[in-house]
Amino acid sequence: MSTFETPSLHPSLPSLPRRQALAWMGGLAMGATAPAWAQGAAGAGKVLRIAAPTNPSSLDPATGGAGTDHSFLWTLYDTLVDWDYDTLRTRPGMAEFRFSDPKTLVLDIKPGISFHDGTPCDAEAVKFNLDRNRQDARSNVKADLVAVESVGVTGPLQVTVKLKAADVTIPAVLSDRAGMMISPKAVKELGNDSDRKPVGTGPWKFVSWADNQKLVVARHEKYWRAGLPHMDGIEFSIITDQATALRTVTAGQNDFAYALSARYKPLIERAKNLTLITAPTLFVYQLYLNWSRGPLSNQKIRQAMNFAIDRQAFINAGMGGLGEVAGMQLPSSHWAHDKGVASMYGYDPERARKLVAEAGLGSSVEITVCGWNDQDSLRRNEIVMEQLGKVGIRCKFTVGTVPEVSGQFFGNEKKFDAALSAWTGRPDPSMTYALMYAKDAYYNAGRADTTPQINALLAESRQKTALEERRQIFAKLQRLVMEQAYSVPLAFQFEVDAAGPKIKGYKPDLLGKPKFIDIAPA
Repeated sequence: MSTFETPSLHPSLPSLPRRQALAWMGGLAMGATAPAWAQGAAGAGKVLRIAAPTNPSSLDPATGGAGTDHSFLWTLYDTLVDWDYDTLRTRPGMAEFRFSDPKTLVLDIKPGISFHDGTPCDAEAVKFNLDRNRQDARSNVKADLVAVESVGVTGPLQVTVKLKAADVTIPAVLSDRAGMMISPKAVKELGNDSDRKPVGTGPWKFVSWADNQKLVVARHEKYWRAGLPHMDGIEFSIITDQATALRTVTAGQNDFAYALSARYKPLIERAKNLTLITAPTLFVYQLYLNWSRGPLSNQKIRQAMNFAIDRQAFINAGMGGLGEVAGMQLPSSHWAHDKGVASMYGYDPERARKLVAEAGLGSSVEITVCGWNDQDSLRRNEIVMEQLGKVGIRCKFTVGTVPEVSGQFFGNEKKFDAALSAWTGRPDPSMTYALMYAKDAYYNAGRADTTPQINALLAESRQKTALEERRQIFAKLQRLVMEQAYSVPLAFQFEVDAAGPKIKGYKPDLLGKPKFIDIAPA
């Protein structure tokens, strides 16, 4: 067994209970037949087999709503702007970029890039995508591009983006969903079916998708980056049970399993044929709140929820002891982290009970909450429900898959008061705050406004270029967010992955969302 760990400090991990460990190991003896690879250009020896923890919500980057989609999307799409794995600082992707003035971003698209259907990714295609992303009724990334005034074609491979106001974060925005280019020809021909039949420019092209079972991609033979990808294809097996996912890697059925619970770290370390990968991430478990209605429209109830949670106990019991207490949406290693804000809500159940009483809604308040239905999430749901119950906030939980409950909470249904879910991070903190707290943003479940001060700080954070100035702006912004208690951050998760012996080259990133382009046969 070999181990790769990025430099970090974290507590030691408890072992799994003996019965569970024996059951896990016993399952290996049964073995399994590796799934058949889709016949085509890919050679069987260069197919990467991955155990993926969730089903995609959509394979169209503009219409999906789950942060867990990215690892699928990055196989099919490149972005106009890329980022450094360790720092998330922006760098050129499909385009070189520069500001000709504070309100004008010029994108020079690299030559020779084509979509999987053979059509060119030129200036007209980029304009089509950017206009679609900010104007289409089905787009979930409108909030990312709210600063854009217009998009113009200024050359065969040049696009000029005019901004309503100076916004230094636009390159970072174009390193995420908004910068993933989909074939205009395919969108026009397929309509809404582009959700399930994606045509991008990425290193692999779409082959098939069986919901909650398997997703297959094959090499894009005309990929623009020389020498990439290293693998001829990828076969994702959707395995929501983490013990089963890990078992398939140990048995050789799959080559890689990601987003594993820290409970499995000791097992990976003991397995002679596995490589353990751990790294810090921006991934934070939190309670999203719909503050536009019901009990959660009351600030005192929201504040009570923040005081009611013992976050270290949540990490110990719900995350295998591996994690960092979250008092805001950025971890302590982030340049915009603020210690004062992060320490606003210590564990104080007595104060929480007092706030519930002061809210004037009675001694007991009931809220509806949705959460994920995998084994580890069910445990975390129980921890939160128990701790909130002790201060007089009763939770009526409904569980489902990530795409199901995310759609019901953030989409048009507005089905619950809160969601125990996760924020998977964005390259720039202004993107995080805008997507969660700007009016009409997708992850603002009630599409409700916050405060004029928060809106002003969001705008200011996008206009300043000096890091220290931006740090101070984010400290003020996040303090206002947490004073109003618009969310309940719980804990930052460390990436835990298991790689089999047939592959090499995987690089973790700060977002904790795996990219597979660097993986090669061992």
